[in-house]
Amino acid sequence: MKMTRILPVVASVLLAAILATAQTPTTYQPKFKGDPARSDSEAAALGYLRTFLRAQKIYKKKNDHFATSLMDLAKTGSFTRRMASSTNRGDYTVKFTPHKEKDTFEILMTPRQLDSTHRSFYAKMEGSNRRDDGAIRTDDQKEADEHSPVLKPDAS
Repeated sequence: MKMTRILPVVASVLLAAILATAQTPTTYQPKFKGDPARSDSEAAALGYLRTFLRAQKIYKKKNDHFATSLMDLAKTGSFTRRMASSTNRGDYTVKFTPHKEKDTFEILMTPRQLDSTHRSFYAKMEGSNRRDDGAIRTDDQKEADEHSPVLKPDAS
């Protein structure tokens, strides 16, 4: 008889504990020192972007021009065929715009929903030796562009 009274109480306590755990916001754990990402989704998007930019540099060195499609980059550096086959990257979408006549390109990564932990990212390469060539720019209010601020780690 005591067991039938205790069981609902135990079940209620367990349910309350599960709900409290589910509602506790998890904070992002940086992947490396100086990690500028604010969420796991941003870390994945930035990883893709860095891999893409490195592959473009390698491709240009070998072919004397930038790749004009994602598939051209496949198997260059760490850029895989799978990375090239889809512009859907989890919470982000990739928009690659080559400018063949100028041998430049732009790449934009936009999240499904813009907020402080899902910012958009933009990079442009002209093949020049300018300091900001290939710099990743970010914006959490609108699509990032060449006028957006350069991505930097948040001050902790």
